Amino acid sequence: MSKTLCFIGTCLAVACAMSVASAKDAAAPAYAVSAHWNVGGPGGWDYLAVDEAGQRLFVTRGDRVAVLDLANGKSLGQVGPTNGVHGVALAPSLGKGYASNGKGDSVTVFDLKTLATTATIAIEGHNPDAIVFDAPTARVLTFNGRSHDATVIDAKTERPIATIALSGRPEFAVSDGNGRLYLNIEDRGELTAIDTKSAKVIATWPLKDCEEPSGLALDAEHGRLFSVCQNDHMIVTDARTGHHVASVAIGKGPDAVAFDAERHLVFSSNGDDGTLTIVRQQSADRYEVLANLPTQHSARTLALDPRSHRVFLAAAEFEPLPEKHEPHQRPAMKADTFAVLVVGPAGTP
Repeated sequence: MSKTLCFIGTCLAVACAMSVASAKDAAAPAYAVSAHWNVGGPGGWDYLAVDEAGQRLFVTRGDRVAVLDLANGKSLGQVGPTNGVHGVALAPSLGKGYASNGKGDSVTVFDLKTLATTATIAIEGHNPDAIVFDAPTARVLTFNGRSHDATVIDAKTERPIATIALSGRPEFAVSDGNGRLYLNIEDRGELTAIDTKSAKVIATWPLKDCEEPSGLALDAEHGRLFSVCQNDHMIVTDARTGHHVASVAIGKGPDAVAFDAERHLVFSSNGDDGTLTIVRQQSADRYEVLANLPTQHSARTLALDPRSHRVFLAAAEFEPLPEKHEPHQRPAMKADTFAVLVVGPAGTP
């Protein structure tokens, strides 16, 4: 049965399950931390993005985006300055990249080859966080945490063309490459679907058994969405209907999730307990935890390279909080301890 037919729901559920039978029957590879790249430098971090074609890793660092060689972690340059950057979206077809500047209420446009800034786009939304390039419409969408909306930018004219009101505070988002985009609504425990051509919300679904969903990933073949939640669960949702499919136990403090479509594995990075939960997709509706791999405390965001099947996580060491501290006060990061951890199939560099 073809991938497309399974996704649009014209085949029986058992046929979709059979399409991942190889993942169920084959022995899953063991994973291990294979490298620890000492990147150093000041500043916190948020999202990471893999440039699969260029074999580069983009790491947001507040006032800049660090660009690393996926082979060895060496610096290849940086994008910036950026004002409170959260995320990076890549548009290889246009030769451009886009960085969401949370403190600047703007988007930095840069050349993918030279990394030089080519434009800065001001938006009306406040605190743009997640950012996605939607290839079918050639549009960039930012998801604005403070104003509870999304800004739609025409990537060709580099001008905002629409604002989409949302039900609450948006978190991570993914495009299915076929005109739909999905995002978590963190403060309401919801999942929203957007039609990227009309720039309108077409559905908002409650996420059962999920508190404060953050990271989101998509299995486009079977129409399954993976939301990681602060109550130590990963929720699997049917992208066609919004129906709850499964709830999977994960580590504490997740902030990102990735799906390896070739190996049918889901990875959740859990910063509070310093683990990477590895989940195997036995079928479109069945999931099992293979491991909670120790990584490093604070390793809460990740990116996956589909080519090598390696996972990249950002982490650092922190000073203890003073005995008397403000509520929600964050500890100071120890100087030059920022690092990228590389997790891959055991025996690979």
